[in-house]
Amino acid sequence: MSIVVTGATGHLGRLVVEGLLDAGVPASDVVAVGRRVERLADLAGRGVRTARVDYADRASLDAALEGAETLMLVSGSEVGRRVEQHAAAIDAAATAGVARVVYTSAPAADDTPLVLAPEHKATEELLRASGLAVTVLRNGWYTENYLPALEQARATGEIVASVGDGRVASAPRADFAGAAVAVLTTPGHEGRTYELAGDHAWTHDELAAAVSEVVGRPVAYRAVTPEEHLEVLRAAGLDEGTAQFVVALDGDTRRGLLAGGSSDLRDLLGRPTTPLLDALRAAVAAG
Repeated sequence: MSIVVTGATGHLGRLVVEGLLDAGVPASDVVAVGRRVERLADLAGRGVRTARVDYADRASLDAALEGAETLMLVSGSEVGRRVEQHAAAIDAAATAGVARVVYTSAPAADDTPLVLAPEHKATEELLRASGLAVTVLRNGWYTENYLPALEQARATGEIVASVGDGRVASAPRADFAGAAVAVLTTPGHEGRTYELAGDHAWTHDELAAAVSEVVGRPVAYRAVTPEEHLEVLRAAGLDEGTAQFVVALDGDTRRGLLAGGSSDLRDLLGRPTTPLLDALRAAVAAG
C-alpha cells in the first residue's frame, strides 16, 4: 500500500515526499507524481516510485492511484481550474478504493472572504460528498511568498504594500510539509480539519526589519492606499488582473484574514514554528 503525493514537482509536494523519507517511510511506499516526471528523476534514484499525472488525463490518475492507501492531494497551482482538477483526483481516488485523502486547503476556507478561498471551499465540499476518509490541512501563508518583496527591498530599501497594520502568521513551506508528514504517518487524523499558521502574527514593519537583517541594509515599510498600490504595480509592469489580485490579497491581510490564531501547526510539528527572520534567511540561502 502506498502514499501518492501530487504536485511533487512543486515546492510543497517535494518537501512532503522528502519528509516522508526522512520519517522512515520506505521509498517504495511513496509515489511522487507530477506533469513533468523528468523533474522527479532524483527521487526515483532514491527508490521513490514516480509517475506522470495530468488532471485532464484520467488514465494517468487511475494508474498512479492503483493500490494506493493514501492520497496526499496538494492543491493545484492553476487558479480558476483547481476545482475541476481536484474533482478528477477525488473521483479517481474513490474509484481506486483509496482509504483516505489529505488535502491542503486555505485558512477558514468554508467561512472567509479570503480571495483565495472559494476554490478550496468547493474542493472541501467535494471531499465531504465523496465518502472518503478525509483530513483537511488549511495551510496559512508561506513565508517564501515574501521573497520577491525581499529582493525588491534589496534594491530599493523599501517594501511597498497596502496591508495597513494587518498581521500575517506565516511559516515556511517546510513547516507545513512537516505537518502533512505528521498526519500521513500517525493515526487519528481522519475527519479532522486543521487550521495551520505560524506562532507569531507579524506586521509589515516587522517584515521590513527582518528583511533589513537579511539583505544588510536599512529597509522601511511604505504603506500606501489600495488605489496607490494599483498604480505602483501597474507602473512596475504587472498586468491588470495580477495587479488587482495582489491588491485584493493585501486587503485580506489588512482585514486580518491571514493573522492565524490556531496552535494546530505547532502541535502537529511538536515544536514552535520557524520564526520569520530564520525562515527568510533559510529561503535566501537555499536560493
